[in-house]
Amino acid sequence: MTAIDTEPTEISKWDPGLTERVMGWIRPLIKGYHRAEVRGLESFPPGGALVVSNHSGGLFPMDVPVFASGFYEKFGYDRPVYTLSHDVLFTGPIADFFVRTGFIRANHENAEEALRSGGVVVVFPGGDYDVYRPTLSENTIDFDGRTGYVRAALNAGVPIVPAVAIGGQESQLYLSRGTWLAHALRLDKLMRVKILPISVGFPFGLSAVLPVNVPLPTKIVMQVLEPIDVAEQFGEDPDIDEVDAHVRHVMQKALDKLAEERRLPILG
Repeated sequence: MTAIDTEPTEISKWDPGLTERVMGWIRPLIKGYHRAEVRGLESFPPGGALVVSNHSGGLFPMDVPVFASGFYEKFGYDRPVYTLSHDVLFTGPIADFFVRTGFIRANHENAEEALRSGGVVVVFPGGDYDVYRPTLSENTIDFDGRTGYVRAALNAGVPIVPAVAIGGQESQLYLSRGTWLAHALRLDKLMRVKILPISVGFPFGLSAVLPVNVPLPTKIVMQVLEPIDVAEQFGEDPDIDEVDAHVRHVMQKALDKLAEERRLPILG
């Protein structure tokens, strides 16, 4: 018999040794520059789990490094943390590096394979719409109507673990998502770009993506919430919108609480 070669999937390419080394490199940035805290991991469930989080920080979101650093510090490197990511991450010369450290293309096949393998999958339903929200709306949970994450958890038979973070949207002063600007420049037609965010930061001041400002050393706190067993709480064939509304509700309550505790912008 002739052996049949099977192409390794993105999920199978995760490299725990490389991931551990990378965490060692970036932990000083996370703990020092951003003074990051991850709370609530004591209740994190075993096996596969879908972490649903808000997304902050514009071009330099720190949500994944903050969560992954806290998760691996507590649980070690036996269970991988995967992040559903935009295809653009896998087109450059370091695409293999991203795959080996847990970044996978955002599609249902990858999500289901990673979850069924026992991995932890992080998803940001709000995507670019969320990560570029105005700073004045930094404490608002808004996924722009996207609910696909609920079906992903149901298909894989895993719990949803909501998580909220505060502080990342203070890395610059985000003024507008710039949807009107993208439309005026016809970027939505020419490049399928619907957002051209406008912000003020250091050292260049006003920016519409370019020039690229340096993120401020804002304190980031992430709160991991109690897992939600969708089938147990809402039935085997739940109303997806009802589940989504519940997830966003518990996240908003937790984010409101973090906001009440925060004394000063940037300083925390």
